[in-house]
Amino acid sequence: MLRFSILFLVLLFLLFTLEVLGPVETHVIHPFTEGLATFSTWLIRIFDGSVTTTGNAIHSSRVAWGVTIERGCNGVEAVIILFAAIFAFPAPWKHRLLGFVAGFFAIQALNLVRIISLFYLGEWETSKCVVGAECHRVWFDWFHLYLWQALIILDALVVWLIWLRYLPRPPRRPPPPQAPIAAAVA
Repeated sequence: MLRFSILFLVLLFLLFTLEVLGPVETHVIHPFTEGLATFSTWLIRIFDGSVTTTGNAIHSSRVAWGVTIERGCNGVEAVIILFAAIFAFPAPWKHRLLGFVAGFFAIQALNLVRIISLFYLGEWETSKCVVGAECHRVWFDWFHLYLWQALIILDALVVWLIWLRYLPRPPRRPPPPQAPIAAAVA
């Protein structure tokens, strides 16, 4: 358990440090986030053709509303936590890779639901605003800052726990043979 904890913390530190480096942000994080915005818009456009994407921003042409997918909103942090947990745990490499790939897609699928729901929630709140008055997005802020943040991290934890459940069990060692009981001689 100590080995797992130390390796988990070291991996977290290394991966979060790597994530904020300029070249990684430019060549990995930004393109990934823009791809996430484009895919989210594609899904939204199945039902609503008034939505467009510009870089990492999703816009509605019906209401003056849009969301941008920023650092912390792209699911990368939850994926880093899942990666560190899976690769710090002693397991066969095949199971680690399968668990990580499945977990990545599980986190990103939930993140897509998050992005789309926040887009529509913000659009709905914006449509209720009175022109010329200050507009407060209470529900959007609450869902964005509290509920969805927690659910995405919880998703990583649940995926890890499910992954643990399906790891192959090490073979049980047979009990050591017992010496025959010698008969007492009278």
